[in-house]
Amino acid sequence: MKQVIIHGDPGIRKGAIIEYDGEEVVCFSINRNGEWHGPDQVQLWCTVGADDEYEAFEKRQYTPHFLDVDRVDADDVSVVRPKADLSV
Repeated sequence: MKQVIIHGDPGIRKGAIIEYDGEEVVCFSINRNGEWHGPDQVQLWCTVGADDEYEAFEKRQYTPHFLDVDRVDADDVSVVRPKADLSV
């Protein structure tokens, strides 16, 4: 599990699957920053991980301050699935 800060908005929401740096991860949560007084473009702060890490995320069995942080541009993110599929 780690934090990914995406500079720009690739059009994703909670539950999205993204690929960057050759790694495919699920976005467990997304905080949108910079809408009003932030930088010139929005930033998405995403907590991401593998499917099998979702239970640990849901039960808060991690320390958010100690997660590794990656920074990427929205252009460098490939969107596999833009949001959670709730039709299941």
